[in-house]
Amino acid sequence: MIEERFLFWQKWLTWANVLTIVVGLLVAFAGNSIFFALHNEYTIEVFFGGETFTPENLTLKNWLFGIIGGTIVGFHVLMIFISEYAFKQKEKWAYWAMWTGLLSWFVIDSSISLYYGAVHNIILINLVALLLIGLPLVMTHKAFTGKTP
Repeated sequence: MIEERFLFWQKWLTWANVLTIVVGLLVAFAGNSIFFALHNEYTIEVFFGGETFTPENLTLKNWLFGIIGGTIVGFHVLMIFISEYAFKQKEKWAYWAMWTGLLSWFVIDSSISLYYGAVHNIILINLVALLLIGLPLVMTHKAFTGKTP
């Protein structure tokens, strides 16, 4: 039963990262679609005083979304490989590598977002990803440390 529970959370971790890859592809190639309408509205409000993007600003935003989306995809492909191989084999380094990668991204991204007043990015993106990927890490903690978190 314990092993089945571990495998459930390990698969959750893999599929959460697959879902995040889909989000990364949408960021890169569909950043102006309905999927990001709310995020874009808040970004316009915070950084442009409610005025619409100028063509130059939209070009810059699309470029930034493209490289951010690519980074999201690359990071989460790596997380899937770790989840499906070393994490599944309960190699401690894999567990700690996933936490370190997730938390370093979260702290840096959220701190910068907070500094610039883009709280919407923390709420709509960062906290969702932290919960989606952090939950299986919390739930499998004992398998790697022998202790309940």
